[in-house]
Amino acid sequence: MRLTINTETDTYEQAIAAVQAAYGKRPVTPVTWPEASTPYPGPEPGELSDDDLGNGWSERLLFDVIAALMPGARQVIRRIVDIGGQASYDSVQQYFAGQIPRSAIGGTLVSVQAVVRRRGPRTGAKLLQRNEQTRVYRIDQELLEPLRRAFALAEARPDLLRGHEVG
Repeated sequence: MRLTINTETDTYEQAIAAVQAAYGKRPVTPVTWPEASTPYPGPEPGELSDDDLGNGWSERLLFDVIAALMPGARQVIRRIVDIGGQASYDSVQQYFAGQIPRSAIGGTLVSVQAVVRRRGPRTGAKLLQRNEQTRVYRIDQELLEPLRRAFALAEARPDLLRGHEVG
């Protein structure tokens, strides 16, 4: 079998779904995933700043990453922002128990980095950093307020977000 994934147009989730389907694990892609060829509809110009916040991040890039995340991953990032930018893996699992399966939390958090690689700054800066020894996730303090503004826009314009149900 040969499987081709175009990293320029296919999303992380589409690539995973293709591999899972090839192995008979989960042959149906959820309808909430956009087609890879569908351009991301960004907010109106001037709503977000392109000014560098550090490590190549801008409000616009932060919003682009948030908008491209699957809803579960977006909720996890929002939770970490809301509690001050740091959370243990166990506290994330506990908070989302019943909403995100325990077995899926790790994949949800890994998917954030996949989206950051695709949508984030060219510097390779991470949005969500993990300390492997303490199993703590952290978001840089200078990104918290811009992320709050990006989430406010996301709440005001949910039609710009991946996974938004239309109609």
